[in-house]
Amino acid sequence: MKCEIEFLPVGTGSKPGDAIVIRYGEPHAYELMIVDGGTLDSGEALVNHIQTFFPGHGVSHVVLTHPDADHASGLRTVLEQLHVSNLWLHVPWLHAAATRPYFQNKNWTDERLSAAIRKEYDIVGSIFDTASARGLRIFEPFAGAAIGPFTVLSPHRAIYDLLLPQFDRTPAPDQPAIEARGCWLQKQQPPSPLGALFERAVAKVQKWVPESWTAERLRDGGMTSASNESSVVLYGAFEHGRVLLTGDAGIWALSLAAHHAEQNELTLQQFDFVQVPHHGSRRNVGPTILNRLIGPIQPQGAGRRFNAFISAPRDDDTHPRKMVVNAFMRRGASVVATQGSKKIYYGGFPQRASYSDAPTLDFASQVEEYD
Repeated sequence: MKCEIEFLPVGTGSKPGDAIVIRYGEPHAYELMIVDGGTLDSGEALVNHIQTFFPGHGVSHVVLTHPDADHASGLRTVLEQLHVSNLWLHVPWLHAAATRPYFQNKNWTDERLSAAIRKEYDIVGSIFDTASARGLRIFEPFAGAAIGPFTVLSPHRAIYDLLLPQFDRTPAPDQPAIEARGCWLQKQQPPSPLGALFERAVAKVQKWVPESWTAERLRDGGMTSASNESSVVLYGAFEHGRVLLTGDAGIWALSLAAHHAEQNELTLQQFDFVQVPHHGSRRNVGPTILNRLIGPIQPQGAGRRFNAFISAPRDDDTHPRKMVVNAFMRRGASVVATQGSKKIYYGGFPQRASYSDAPTLDFASQVEEYD
């Protein structure tokens, strides 16, 4: 079985997102899958892309990796305008009963907590309602589930129920109760408009430091949001090689994904295609998890072992981080970033006449200094 993966461009400036079209099977008999829908504009682009390159073809599976708007918004348009058979997404409000002990307010009832969570996740609610009205089969993608030719490596259901109270938009968590289960992540507050302006200002005065092949500055211990750590991580094995899709997963989720793969005898470190998580953020990866997932540092000049794609917006000074690109290159990756245009991994399917070879990123001799 072949597997073609195409990243559509999402966002500009400091507004990244993901919108991915997957074709699997054979040139004369294939199925389509969409992973994340990006922004509202991305939804229209996804529909146009499917109708242009696969006219009259339905979509077997749509997967929402996590509920952030830059991954979810466009799926409303996809579900409204394309024939979709199966929708895979986590439905936060359906977990009210399981998660209620991990919220600070002990007066919640299951019904009130469910309503409060659903109110905050209106985009997911709209996707869920549209799918229900159109008669789609709706599933929650937890570890072990099979989505077409892919296996879900993370999140585990029990871990998701501990992460949900730590999402930015859910009510205050009961930290001691979650810590007692060993799954506490620092809850991050949504950025304010002033904070976003400050971040852009900082990016303009970013300090740079030298880095070489043998001196890696990327650190372990990066922290991302609990919502990102709930991202669906997908693993597939195809005739052209193994594939790993990571959404916005952080070190916690990637470690759980690696553990699930190892426990189920799914081979790691021998991928032909890997999605760099969270648009190339250094908060989501570190040397230890990269060594475990994709393999150790290779000798300089050893050549490419696999392809790594990054969904990064055009005109963004901070994505992807150069030290992250370098880290993947050290481990044998040929790294490609979307940055305003479609990027495709053919995975055994024939090349398209209208497409040219995508440029790869270079190893950077200067990388961003940590704050």
